[in-house]
Amino acid sequence: MKAITTITLIGTGHVFNLAEALEDALDRISPETICVELDAQRYQALITRKTNPQAVEKARKNAPYIYRLLGDFQDNMAQEYGVKAGDEMLSAVTYGQSNQIPVHFIDKNAQHLFSNMLKQMSLKEKISLFFSGFAGLFVSKKKVEAELSNIDTNFDSYLEQISEKYPTIKRVLIDERNEHMVNHIMRLSENLDRLVAVLGDGHLPGMQKILEEKTDHTIDTIRLKELRAYTPAPKDVSTASFSINYQDYQ
Repeated sequence: MKAITTITLIGTGHVFNLAEALEDALDRISPETICVELDAQRYQALITRKTNPQAVEKARKNAPYIYRLLGDFQDNMAQEYGVKAGDEMLSAVTYGQSNQIPVHFIDKNAQHLFSNMLKQMSLKEKISLFFSGFAGLFVSKKKVEAELSNIDTNFDSYLEQISEKYPTIKRVLIDERNEHMVNHIMRLSENLDRLVAVLGDGHLPGMQKILEEKTDHTIDTIRLKELRAYTPAPKDVSTASFSINYQDYQ
């Protein structure tokens, strides 16, 4: 009889330095497959930005306005934390490649997603989003930390507020993507013992609920606040010291 598959959902934030914490979590889980909240086009943009930033900037200018606005906000905040937006996803992909673990992109095409969302939004939503998005470009690191703390303790309330103010955004960017990514995970988890999905932390509650309703798999989660609280284990210098001393006596 096949063992029950364990699916671990790891919640990240696109503007935080999470490379070491992610690597440690993946080492402990030892997954057979890694899923990431990316599509092929977005992944290509992330790996191209160092080698050909002009091409990436040109592509961004042709993207929907809200897509560019979100990108600018994430870039500004990522600089505050000493990384580039999306680095945590690249860390997960690199880990998979280095350890010969299959990596799968399970998200919808981002530009198509935002284009379709804008077509479905009411004028009221668009106006509200424009002004709140523009103001968001000037949000401080301190305010982001305060907002994260509020979300951690009142996540359901936070989603209700989004749903009331931006019902289209809630449906298209969260609910429909949750279903889309869960369907990929369910298909990929067949005949596996351990699968990891690296996702934006806001997707975890909804995706966990769907997976628990649709499968008999064990669903574990590692939340963003746990990753951010990660501290590397102190290095054992005694072995290194002994080795050096031993060499000196040869």
